[in-house]
Amino acid sequence: MSLNRRELLRYGAMAAGGAILSSSASSTALPGIVYAPSAGSPNPLTGFSQAPQSSLVTPSAPGGINPELFAKAKAALDSHHIYARDTMAVVDFSLPSSEPRFHLVDIASGEVESFRVAHGRGSDPDHSGFVEKFSNSFGSYASSNGVYTTGDYYDGKYGLSMKVRGLDWSNNNAESRAIVIHNAWYAEDDMIPIHGKLGRSEGCFAMSRENQYKVMRKLAGGRMIYADKLA
Repeated sequence: MSLNRRELLRYGAMAAGGAILSSSASSTALPGIVYAPSAGSPNPLTGFSQAPQSSLVTPSAPGGINPELFAKAKAALDSHHIYARDTMAVVDFSLPSSEPRFHLVDIASGEVESFRVAHGRGSDPDHSGFVEKFSNSFGSYASSNGVYTTGDYYDGKYGLSMKVRGLDWSNNNAESRAIVIHNAWYAEDDMIPIHGKLGRSEGCFAMSRENQYKVMRKLAGGRMIYADKLA
């Protein structure tokens, strides 16, 4: 079959158009340049891996103090703008009175001295040795939780004692209730082998005479006492 010039030109244009469409389809399906994945990028065939979840870090605490309670005490030191920041006390009323639970902390070095301390009889009506409840009310004879700062020395019923001031709504009646640091016969360590627990105060931080003097000497001058329980 012979083709004239006009037909040859028409068939040539159709062939060229088909080639263009074929080239376009090929380039869509298979890109001409495939870049190698950069180092450390996820494999596209296995899907994107999820970023690892950040785990909660339990704050460390010195000397066996409950880490959560210690973290709360450190936060209170900042939120109440306590000026004296070399030493503080953390009182863990989650523990029974038979255990050393008044922790004296050297904040710079992390060194801890721990002492037994009595709690109020209103906080432990059955005398179980455990704090069952706190109260800030007058006549409750209970211990109060919260932030305290130390005040003046004075000579009272139990000899040399130290006033404390409550800075939270839960203990702001401490001065008016005469909550102080003092020694007492029922808070001496020899109560433990006899009774398995200390006696109860009327809400004060009552200790042995020897321990009270150590505590007062290191906490004098407006240093912080943080007292609470976690359960």
